[in-house]
Amino acid sequence: MNITDFIEEVISYKNKQITDEVFLLIQNNKEFMQKYLLLVQENGLGTVNRQIGYSVWKKYGLTPENGSINKEPLSTLVSSHQKFE
Repeated sequence: MNITDFIEEVISYKNKQITDEVFLLIQNNKEFMQKYLLLVQENGLGTVNRQIGYSVWKKYGLTPENGSINKEPLSTLVSSHQKFE
């Protein structure tokens, strides 16, 4: 394996987990969690979570991994999320 292949492998792995990591960041930060819960109360869980997922996708310019959903995220704020390439 060369360095470029290794880097691509690591970045690809990170991309598959990035949405879960964003939700974990919210979940583990008291201030973010309070804001998240207020937004959920005002807008609904599905709306808030979809917007977070969409924003992650747009911010990092990721490509959805075709048909690949993480159905066992570490964050308890979501039951599943899209994996990215």
